[in-house]
Amino acid sequence: MPKIKSAKKRVRSSERRRVRNKSIRSLTKTSVIKAEKFIFSGEQESARESVAAAVSALDKAVGKGIIHANNAARRKSRLMNKLNKAEAAPLAEAETE
Repeated sequence: MPKIKSAKKRVRSSERRRVRNKSIRSLTKTSVIKAEKFIFSGEQESARESVAAAVSALDKAVGKGIIHANNAARRKSRLMNKLNKAEAAPLAEAETE
């Protein structure tokens, strides 16, 4: 433990921030994983809704300064690409038949 009073306060405040940030970061990761699960299972409507929820969670994390804006943009882009490919796959199969 630090000996300087201001350093002790800094340790306490950074611990509070770490706990708060961890819960939001965890919620964000969970929503992205849930969205990917719906995308790969083929449930298009549920996938669309969960992707929207994941994008919202990422935007909120950026707004609170928990993740960097470019990190969120990259993750949203990858998620949307997966969703678009999953939605395009049944259409491509229908055209070939």
